[in-house]
Amino acid sequence: MNAMPKTRDEAAPARRALTATEVVARLAQLQGWRLSGDGADVALQKTYHFANYYETIAFVNALAFIVHAQDHHPDLSVHYDRCVVRLNTHDVRGISATDFECATRFDALMA
Repeated sequence: MNAMPKTRDEAAPARRALTATEVVARLAQLQGWRLSGDGADVALQKTYHFANYYETIAFVNALAFIVHAQDHHPDLSVHYDRCVVRLNTHDVRGISATDFECATRFDALMA
């Protein structure tokens, strides 16, 4: 099986935790996302709702494709008719621009 190429530029600057002001400003641009947790466990969180398990799993598979390309790994809680997504960047102990990029891409799946 061929590995899917990653889109993240390895020569790009290292990810960094966004400031609280940056997080609040970017969060205002997203619909349905909220902050969850605190400290190093703070994350962007959203629940996506579906008609059945098949649709939920199809969404999860699409997310897997996106996050692999972004070299990012959200926490997912998968249920029959919904998927709860939590995004944060463990290596920066906070929320990075990559979390917002992924959130925007996930929302685009539902458009």
